[in-house]
Amino acid sequence: MHSLHGETMGTTWSARVVAPADMPLHHLQSGIQQCLDRVDDQMSTYKPHSALSRFNTAPAGTWHALPQACFTVLTHALRLASDTGGAYDPTVGPLVNLWGFGPAARPDGTPSDSAIAEALERVGWWKVKLDAANEMAYQPGGSYVDLSSVAKGYAVDLAGTWLDGADIPSWLIEVGGELKGKGMKPDGSPWLIAIEHPDASGQHGRVVSLSGRAIATSGDYRRSYRSGEQTCSHHIDPRSGKPVRHAVASVSILAAQAMIADPLGTSMTVMGPEHGLAYARERDLAVLFLLHGEHGFEERMSPAFAEAMRA
Repeated sequence: MHSLHGETMGTTWSARVVAPADMPLHHLQSGIQQCLDRVDDQMSTYKPHSALSRFNTAPAGTWHALPQACFTVLTHALRLASDTGGAYDPTVGPLVNLWGFGPAARPDGTPSDSAIAEALERVGWWKVKLDAANEMAYQPGGSYVDLSSVAKGYAVDLAGTWLDGADIPSWLIEVGGELKGKGMKPDGSPWLIAIEHPDASGQHGRVVSLSGRAIATSGDYRRSYRSGEQTCSHHIDPRSGKPVRHAVASVSILAAQAMIADPLGTSMTVMGPEHGLAYARERDLAVLFLLHGEHGFEERMSPAFAEAMRA
């Protein structure tokens, strides 16, 4: 079993691969890196010349051809936005930037109600139209798409597909906390992952097998800052224009693909435990909530997650 690692998308990646001892590891390293960097080059809002940045700054009323990967991810994001009634919305970019979680500098204080209202005028997943036959997207004017909640998941899937093509039978890939595994370790055991505990204790919670599936964990502890008495989380509710303020500490999603799991973590965090678990039960999604309780963290999981743990 070989270990590889690198940097991409403003974070780190790592991989464990089961391959012959004489396998040229530099080939695997560069292949994975190229997959991840391709996603970053197309979908980063921090790179002014990425395909997504060019779309975000395009004139109103114009159509733009997107690279296949970018179009695939945007299509999935817009479908999820429709299905969640806007709890998830890739056009949340103006609000992400306003609250200081985008490329712009972080504000000195919290945004005013008027600034939030102005940003909300630019938000709305239904405004962005797609032409699937030509892989084009319509810029209605002012729409700013942020795919950071789904691009890393897609990148994990893409790197896994590349390893499959390189005849690697077993692997585990992680990009910025999103993971996916295939096959078994050399001793025949599955890839086991301990879900990170949402505090600074270094403890871990549930242990899950990732042989044949992906996991994404989204938490209020990953990116946040304090402004006066208020803690501002990077999870912005696209409907209210403000960071979510409920008891969710973290959400973990198990799915066949990392691109599916990644944005569902954001969706569940915005929905909250009641609505989120109802949504998960209706769609047979494997979801684990960790909530801030009166006496510490409390678990709530969907039937599909409980079944995955039993399996």
